[in-house]
Formats: sequence, structure tokens, C-alpha cells
Amino acid sequence: MQLDQVKAIITGGASGLGHAVAQHLVAHGGKVTLFDVNEEKGHAAAQALGDAARFHKTDVTSEDGVAANVAAAREAMGGLNVVMNCAGILGAGRVLGKEGPMPLSTFATTVMVNLVGSFNVAKAAAALMQGNEAGEDGERGVIVNTASVAAYEGQIGQAAYSASKGGVVGMTLPMARELSRFGIRVATIAPGIFWTPMVDGMPPQVQESLSASIPFPSRLGKPEEFAQTVAFILGNRYINGETIRLDGAVRLQPK
Repeated sequence: MQLDQVKAIITGGASGLGHAVAQHLVAHGGKVTLFDVNEEKGHAAAQALGDAARFHKTDVTSEDGVAANVAAAREAMGGLNVVMNCAGILGAGRVLGKEGPMPLSTFATTVMVNLVGSFNVAKAAAALMQGNEAGEDGERGVIVNTASVAAYEGQIGQAAYSASKGGVVGMTLPMARELSRFGIRVATIAPGIFWTPMVDGMPPQVQESLSASIPFPSRLGKPEEFAQTVAFILGNRYINGETIRLDGAVRLQPK
């Protein structure tokens, strides 16, 4: 798929990795619709991107809301052939913390947003993508999800987050196998430690410590490197059913 043919929904698109993907796609001639719960940031981000972008306030855990907004996005863009799921929350907390066991609502909310939300948007978009005109190799669409290296070596305090991201990795292959008959590819990126608004707010010594933990290059990942990986997936039709670690060879320690 050529980037100037892309008509994409990007969840979590108002900031961080999602916004970096939106910037990259628009810069290369694509159209994007940003889904985010932050209305102020969402409108500002879409406005900054120009005429090729629009915004819908979206709770990815709402089945009816997502279905309606996916349909509206396709209508506004004149089509839909890409979904980039970047919406997510940390859900940090110990199973047995100082205040007692983790509230079940904390675990459930993390899984709902990160895993169920990704599935919810993907299946709503796939339902529309299956009707697209087939391109080269019969391709009709691409779904890219965001996991995390924590899906493989989650740290203390990441039980909920790791479970949610492990679920994203786990659904990638079966979803790709099922949707192959419609010409829809599914892939996942598992990023390591990237520069995001969350990291920006950390003390300099913490940022330096994080950078030093990464073998090579010994720095945090750049959002544009994530966006370039998304572009590579979109352009290479043989990438399907795979999770790509993007992490500078880091392996998270227990804490």
C-alpha cells in the first residue's frame, strides 16, 4: 500500500506515538482520522495536521460509539483501509500493594482499554474494509496494533499492563489468519522505551537511567522511528500475523 493511498483511523492519535504516525502519514499524502478521549488535544492535533486530518472523540471500549465513529470516518475520508491502534493506559500497580490487593477494577479497566479497545476498533474497521476494492495481491486493508516489550518481560507493578499487551500479541496471528480471506493484514509493534509525554515529565536522572538501560543505540526511541515502522508495515504486504519488537535490544529487568 502506498502512503498517499492511506485512509487511516489512528486511536490515541492526539499525542505520543499515535500522533507521530498521523504526522508521518499526512506528510506523505495520506488522510487520517484521530480517535482520542481528550477532546481539546484531539481537535488541536487535527487542526495542526491540516485538511487531511479530522478528529472524533472516541471511547475505544464503547462498541456502539466506535462503530458509529468508524463509519463516520470512512464517510469523511472517502474510504478506510488502515487502522492504527495506539490508544492505551499504563494501569500500573502491584497485585499486593501497600493499600492492599489491587482493585479488580484497575486490572479490568487496563485490559478493557488496551486489549478489548484494540479488538473493538479492529473488528469495526474490518467489517467495513472487507467491502473495499481489492488492490495488489488482493489487499483490502491493514490493521496495526500496539503492544509493548512488557508483553514479554513485564516488570513488578505491570501485571495488568503486561496481561493486556500480551493479549494484543496473542490475538495478532489468529486475527491475521481469519482476515486473510478478505485481504486484510494484521500486524503488531511492541515498542520498548520511547520518548512520550509521560517520559517528558520524568526527572532528568530517571530519563538518563532509562537511556542507559538500552544496549544500542543507548537512548530512548523516537516517535518518528515508530511511525517509520508503521509505514514499513503498510508498504510491505508480506508482513502479516507478526509482532515486531522495536526496542534497541532492551530486555526489561524485574524492576
